[in-house]
Amino acid sequence: MKFGIRKPSLKKRISARTSIKRQVIHRAGLKMPRGYGWVRSPKKYVYNKVYNKTSFDIFRLFKKLLK
Repeated sequence: MKFGIRKPSLKKRISARTSIKRQVIHRAGLKMPRGYGWVRSPKKYVYNKVYNKTSFDIFRLFKKLLK
């Protein structure tokens, strides 16, 4: 588990937006409503919840500092 600042990766950002799995699920209309991730994959939901509370994105940090 990561604690502290996350390292940004341009390659991972692009691949997440252009993945085939994402396109198939989106076009088939199988998207879950926001907040229902625990229905599809409870284990992943818990992991992501803890990860997002223990680490932070450097871009969000800059955004808060410039506000």
